[in-house]
Amino acid sequence: MLPKASTTIGLDEFTIFMRAYQDMVYSTAVRLTGDEAEAQDIAQEVFLRAHRHFDELQQSGTIGGWLKTVATNLALNHLSRYRKRWQLFSQMHVNDDEDESPIDVEIAETATFELEAEQRQRCVEQALRALPDHQRVPLVLFHFEEIPYEEIARKLHVSLPKIKTDIFRARNALMKTLIRQGVTSVTQDL
Repeated sequence: MLPKASTTIGLDEFTIFMRAYQDMVYSTAVRLTGDEAEAQDIAQEVFLRAHRHFDELQQSGTIGGWLKTVATNLALNHLSRYRKRWQLFSQMHVNDDEDESPIDVEIAETATFELEAEQRQRCVEQALRALPDHQRVPLVLFHFEEIPYEEIARKLHVSLPKIKTDIFRARNALMKTLIRQGVTSVTQDL
């Protein structure tokens, strides 16, 4: 654990620091929780912790990584409070005979021109929020946080096949939602 930061931190200096990283911290939290209000609370807690360790963070070359790790861990801790509820429902639907291989999603070159980057981002964020926790969390951890399947299974205290199944189903659901929202150039190789 890092020692507490001194009380002589300049407010302007910390404000500049916080503004530089607030979008990254918030987007990490909202992708995992699927809830904007919860993500705001988590982001606030991340920056409270960053303020306590600000002297050490300024001297570190891994500020962004530290913030992202804290945001991820706080979001996972928040979700773990509700884990028993969503684990029960998600495990009722696992079919061991189902193909758990990943889907390849290709976006045609012209797709980048169909929607502006901001609109595309909103569509993806909205589609992610529509996913149930047991699908959204592993999908975000795998694709956005680049955490391997095995580590996701350990963090969420579920089996590796369950993680693979949930990510597979999340990709399918996400693709269907994006197609319904008008992102039509998404193709799927089954």
